[in-house]
Amino acid sequence: MICKLENKEVEELKTTNILPQTPFWGRIKSDQGFTAKAFELTVSKDVLTHTTNTQAKVEDDLLVLIKYMDEQHCFAYVPYGPKLEPSFENQGLFLEQVSESIRPHLPSNCMFIRYDLMWKNQWAAEKDYFDECGNWLGAPSNHTQEYRVNFKTSNWNLRKSVSDSLPKNTFFLDLTQKEQDLLGNMRYNTRYNVKKAINKGIDVKEYGTEYIANWYKLYVETAIRHNMPLQNKDYFASILSNQDNHSKGVNVKMLMARANDQFLSSMFLVLSKNRATYLYGASANSKNNLMASYALQWESIRLAKSWGCTEYDMFGSAPNLNQTHPLRGVHIYKKGFGGNLYHRMGCWDYPYDQKLYDIFRYQELKN
Repeated sequence: MICKLENKEVEELKTTNILPQTPFWGRIKSDQGFTAKAFELTVSKDVLTHTTNTQAKVEDDLLVLIKYMDEQHCFAYVPYGPKLEPSFENQGLFLEQVSESIRPHLPSNCMFIRYDLMWKNQWAAEKDYFDECGNWLGAPSNHTQEYRVNFKTSNWNLRKSVSDSLPKNTFFLDLTQKEQDLLGNMRYNTRYNVKKAINKGIDVKEYGTEYIANWYKLYVETAIRHNMPLQNKDYFASILSNQDNHSKGVNVKMLMARANDQFLSSMFLVLSKNRATYLYGASANSKNNLMASYALQWESIRLAKSWGCTEYDMFGSAPNLNQTHPLRGVHIYKKGFGGNLYHRMGCWDYPYDQKLYDIFRYQELKN
């Protein structure tokens, strides 16, 4: 069972590779209207995995975000948490124990808690869910997923969310390799485009908040081109201003690639403990032949490596090469840099008020 759950200050959360479980993320989301709460979990090890030693305990931090829909209704959201990852057969049991233990610490009008799980997807570990070319076909129906995840639970209350919030599929690059090996592991076309961009004189540098308007111009062009919802400019300024001012915290780099006096590509690279995350990217509609985004990505990889990061999270991709998937182009671009594709479990809900949860879920389905 969960042995202990204690409140702590958000700024006291320990440094972690999991960016959405940092004080930095809590500050960003607070600016967006969430209420950030932090806890320390102490868990009996037998909840995580099969063991006969029921006295063994494991501790970890947990960032929870409270979102009010109106004065009477709210829900709790756990971005890429809990970080502790149980064995497949214990995932539901663990989430049930956490959900019931955290309930008294949440507002009394909290309808449900939603976990955006970064754990490896159970069905990505089974051969039956891959085609003959090695493409993952995705998880089965929600009903089938819920049946397995609720195994061993008492309340049978975990529900697969209508949609996922944070990226469910991503590529991870191993930065412990030498630069020449990282280049060698790229697909031929990607490596060629990196070298072409450098030879064409693409210049990549870090820029501060005084260049946020230049970033935003590229971002708007990209959002319109891909029919994406728009964040406002202040949101991106807050990402830069909310970063930590010490080496053990979160550091944000706004990198921009330019040719002559024109910015062609830009990105937010976020460094947290041993992981670098490619959080946002944008590019101009013109001069694609200069391959600026390839030089930008390569320089960000080199920068992350120089900072001591051991892995690089591309932060979002299609799950496979399906022709109809809207992120297929993103998948091809990121795959070219030689990383390994990782599939997460995505969002799961634990309702506290079943009636209100069903109404909320219906509204989500309509939207």
